[in-house]
Amino acid sequence: MRVIIVGAGQVGSSIAESLDDDHEVVVIDTDDSRVESLTYSLDVLAIEGDGTSLATLREADVGAADLFIASTDDDETNIVTCATAKTASDAFTIARVRSTNYLQTWEESGGAFGVDFMVSTNLLAAETITRIIGLPAAQNVDVFAEGSVLLAEFCIPTNSPIAGQTVAEADDQFNELTVAAVLHEDGLIVPDGETKLATGDEIVVIGSAESTRAFAADLATDRDENRDVVIIGGSEIAVQTAELLEDRGLQPRLIENDPDRARELAERLPQTTVMSSDATDREFLTREHVGDADVAIAALGSDEKNLLASLLADRVGVDRTIAVVESGEYTDLFEAVGVDAAINPRDATAEEIIRFTLDGRMENVAIIDHDRAEVLEIQIDDDSALAGRPITDATDDLPARVTIGAITRDGEFITPRGDTVVEVGDHVVVFVETEAVDAVASRL
Repeated sequence: MRVIIVGAGQVGSSIAESLDDDHEVVVIDTDDSRVESLTYSLDVLAIEGDGTSLATLREADVGAADLFIASTDDDETNIVTCATAKTASDAFTIARVRSTNYLQTWEESGGAFGVDFMVSTNLLAAETITRIIGLPAAQNVDVFAEGSVLLAEFCIPTNSPIAGQTVAEADDQFNELTVAAVLHEDGLIVPDGETKLATGDEIVVIGSAESTRAFAADLATDRDENRDVVIIGGSEIAVQTAELLEDRGLQPRLIENDPDRARELAERLPQTTVMSSDATDREFLTREHVGDADVAIAALGSDEKNLLASLLADRVGVDRTIAVVESGEYTDLFEAVGVDAAINPRDATAEEIIRFTLDGRMENVAIIDHDRAEVLEIQIDDDSALAGRPITDATDDLPARVTIGAITRDGEFITPRGDTVVEVGDHVVVFVETEAVDAVASRL
């Protein structure tokens, strides 16, 4: 597949890095330093130029492109770029936007602007945040098999009931759940049944929605369902999160320092209590009992402010903190200093776009721990190494160790264990280290 990516920022570079091994990738950017960096770091053709220019797109041979991705940090530029590409190509076009206004216009018009698919960074981030809120202690949550399968990342807290147990013992307590991986700073472990879980381990679990929620509740027995939610900031991500929480029947509180913006949001969010104040004013936080909240979400539009607000919310007693992090390199730092979950909107966007480059049998993908691993949802056909075989026998023949995390068959969830036989037509959710994805996927 020939893929042209306009914009070599974090999203564009992440997509290019994920695709350069198996696809013919061209990246266009106006920043010569980014172009030079990609030229030496990835197996791509990097071109310095303006993606809205037809001459630049012709230089990139846009007429031969199969997929065209506009991923700069400017919504209008991305839309115009896709429209320009359509004048000289039949490529499938994808535009990344922040504003949901463009997304709504595109959806209501049945496709507009010369864009075949539009993805909203703000909305994806808000959806990620609301999924995490729904699972106590979760650091990240992804959805597979149309919502019947959840993938979640947790850090095992002190005094957790599963600390000291083996993976087999933990799995046996939850009929529809599999511990897929244990993450450490110095490496990633694809566990077997005898792998022991310890306090502080970061783990990835895959299971039915019901079992994953039960596991989350058992993992953090001191945390109830998150009903009292405080949102710090009036950014679009904050507003989208509030609207999604209202749709779930919650009544969040939102703190916005600008009085005019606060009044605007109070009219837009009928089930949200909007307060105009400085979220770093400890006296205000105490007076409004912010410390009694189950979770605080920092979405102020600045990484530094989000970190400060999260740490202050934790200090006044909030059970759980979630922060939006625009710079991907800060994600680990935020969690290391005490933020419970750090959400990078660009990571979620890259995942959503990469789906369109997958093999026809692959229906979804999640990127784990800054692309150290991936989780794939694959529909099994006659040529698959898994078809008609018990999982233990089939996975032994694969070129790398994998974890089969879930199987759905005719809409029914099936817990994968060693003697489970995979059938043609099954939808299988597979955890695999990124370096082995291509070799494994070709056999599945």
